[in-house]
Amino acid sequence: MSKEIQVTREGFNKLQKELEELKGPTRLGIADAIREAKAHGDLKENAAYHEAKLNQTRLESRIADLEKALQLAKIVERPEVAGSTAALGSVVKLYDIEFDEEITVTLVGSFEADPAKNLISMSSPLGESILGRAVGDEVSVDTPGGTNRYKILGVN
Repeated sequence: MSKEIQVTREGFNKLQKELEELKGPTRLGIADAIREAKAHGDLKENAAYHEAKLNQTRLESRIADLEKALQLAKIVERPEVAGSTAALGSVVKLYDIEFDEEITVTLVGSFEADPAKNLISMSSPLGESILGRAVGDEVSVDTPGGTNRYKILGVN
């Protein structure tokens, strides 16, 4: 049996929306590009055709990944009993001790993680270090660049 994928309600909805977009307009666009490239003749040396087919392969792979993720997804809501303890779905305000700055991250499942948007996976080094911790706790995170230290300022 495959392992379940924990996601927030928002993450689940985002994955569903992406799947609908890929199966609809994106898939139609690639099919049109393939048809147009075929119309140009010889397919052996037709770069547009080969590019369109490669895009189709990537698209179908992403669709399959999303379908499997949604099938295995378990929507986890932030428990009310979590209070000021960091859990899946928590928005955590951190103070970076070394760089003297505050950052805010949201703890999410690994499939919906996007560090550029401060969506941090619970299974990442930072996510693991703050999961289950409370306001006032200090945590250390081992990274390739060394150890970073944070103080938890808030959990919502």
